[in-house]
Amino acid sequence: MIRFVLLVFFFLGILFQGLINAEILNVPAGYITIQDAINASQNGDTVLVADGVYYENINFNGKNIVVASNYIFDKDPSHILNTIIDGSNPLQSDSASCVRIVSGEDSTAVLAGFTLTGGTGTKWIDEHGAGIYREGGGILITLSSPTVVNNVIINNEAIDRTGVASAGGGGIRAGDSNAHIYNNIIAHNKGHYGAGVVWNYATGEMKNNIIVYNSGGEDFGGGGIWTYAMGTTIIENNVIAYNSVTGSGGNKGKGGGILIWSTSITAKNNIIWGNTQTSGGQVYLAGGASADVTYSDVEGGYIGEGNIDEDPLFTGDIYLPSSNSLCIDAGNPDPAFNDPEDPGNPGFALYPSQGTIRNDMGAYGGPMSELLPFIITSIKDNGSGNNLPEYFHLFQNYPNPFN
Repeated sequence: MIRFVLLVFFFLGILFQGLINAEILNVPAGYITIQDAINASQNGDTVLVADGVYYENINFNGKNIVVASNYIFDKDPSHILNTIIDGSNPLQSDSASCVRIVSGEDSTAVLAGFTLTGGTGTKWIDEHGAGIYREGGGILITLSSPTVVNNVIINNEAIDRTGVASAGGGGIRAGDSNAHIYNNIIAHNKGHYGAGVVWNYATGEMKNNIIVYNSGGEDFGGGGIWTYAMGTTIIENNVIAYNSVTGSGGNKGKGGGILIWSTSITAKNNIIWGNTQTSGGQVYLAGGASADVTYSDVEGGYIGEGNIDEDPLFTGDIYLPSSNSLCIDAGNPDPAFNDPEDPGNPGFALYPSQGTIRNDMGAYGGPMSELLPFIITSIKDNGSGNNLPEYFHLFQNYPNPFN
């Protein structure tokens, strides 16, 4: 419980630091574009973006600032759905990520409360001499360690091979970083490797995310996550489901859920289910890689303490295990991983966690559990050709009503 309280204070401190001794730059009331406000900001400022569609491809430009929608104030999910950075109309086609954080920013550089869509990635010279790649359809992170929290990263891609060795990281590409990726939905993105997330020479954490329906993997595999991790990388309490990869030969078409290349990761309390691949399992180890996978539900099974192979029985399309799922109270029993406790029902978890306070596998378990109320259940193309969904569906935050 102490650890949970400290985490809460830590993130509140990050998200609201701009309210204390720094400036709030309002978009569009004070600045027409998000980039205009970033350019005018200083470390510690908050760029606060009102609801609207912003056809931009923004760059943090090395500034440790908070760029956020009004969701950070009232937790109203409509702000996430209605504050959209659409990267489909870039000024330069080779710099077409929705967001770039590439200039040494640290964890106090925060991106919070947006829908990111329409990005097609940025041509980028690999830091380790592997050539030129197009990466990061939604977000490109390199040589930086930002916090990315409470975003919907949807319908982005990194697939154009023109003039590059390959293209990947349709949702997020993090390289040479110590990034913190929390409570996001990363869905319906495309990449020839790491269709959802590329994690290259990186450390850091991916916690309580829903990574679903990303596709590609024709070059190097990895539907949900492709990782060449360095040092400590923690993949904890995520749902990694229904991603797909195709192709054959080498690592092509392997690792529908996660592909780990030549390194090791620590993965615990995850649900890795329903991913499809040409060959191999949901988690694929390539080039002598290893993975310490524990207390996770992995379709097809995976050797590790506490692992199970059982249908998680997701409720509807919100990726919350049903009350009779064997994923409930099946995560790591160490109290450090406990779900938040319901103050009105001691010993039992606070919704959306379920059962007792023992960790639930999946995105709704653990001390950082929160309902991701902006769940996508259906998507309709609006016919404009810009990849922007015409509508989203919202589910009731049962049993706590919200608008």
